[in-house]
Amino acid sequence: MVEQDVIILANENFTGQYHRLVLQADRIAPQAQPGQFVHLRIPLLREALLRRPFSIYQVKDQTLSVLYKTVGKGTHQLARLKPGQMMNAIGPLGHGFTVPASPQIRPLLVAGGYGMAALYLLAERAPRAGVVFVGGRKQGDILCEAEFRALGWEVRAATEDGSYGRRGLVTLPLREELERDASGVRLYACGPTPMLKAVSALAHEFNVEAELSMDEHMCCGVGVCLTCVIPVRTSEGWEYQRTCTEGPVFTANSIAWEVMA
Repeated sequence: MVEQDVIILANENFTGQYHRLVLQADRIAPQAQPGQFVHLRIPLLREALLRRPFSIYQVKDQTLSVLYKTVGKGTHQLARLKPGQMMNAIGPLGHGFTVPASPQIRPLLVAGGYGMAALYLLAERAPRAGVVFVGGRKQGDILCEAEFRALGWEVRAATEDGSYGRRGLVTLPLREELERDASGVRLYACGPTPMLKAVSALAHEFNVEAELSMDEHMCCGVGVCLTCVIPVRTSEGWEYQRTCTEGPVFTANSIAWEVMA
């Protein structure tokens, strides 16, 4: 974990409400692993003491990028920042995804909205390409399709309003694929909690391993404030663990979903 001042190289509209921020982060970027995040202090924000966590999307040499959606004061202020401005970053943070050690493992990625960002490095570093299942409410929520295809991955989209891909939840085409062939599959998912819970249930039903990046609200990002805890199974039952330090990625069968309900 490194704290450093970073330079904004680009801050551009990606599509709709989504933006891509590119940072010169020579001490953080080379250490980044799939599924990890950075905690950014947004300049000129009155509530600047509270950093904002963002999944690391792409890494190239000494630069990294994140995708974000303008949904509140912090991200609206972030969207106003210009190339050349400085901001403070801590990272890479958290426990990320396990990159498959063998091409015998068939990776299936599952993303809701900009959960695609947290999965990109995994797709890039996996020893073989697989299938990405991406879902959203509408077509505008389907991100990074071209970027994943450029890596050789197949992308299957689903939208709740039917405006793009299959109509319905992303777990529907995922179920169909598991019914077709679940041999050698490992699931990796990032998105809203109901989607992650559904992916966990499918992993249990088809007896495949799954890693989930949990979408919990974070404040400090370094394990001090305990606002991001989730119940995780132990040999004696369950205990709360911090999403920012023990996670955000947990194995699906380690999460005590019945306690979260």
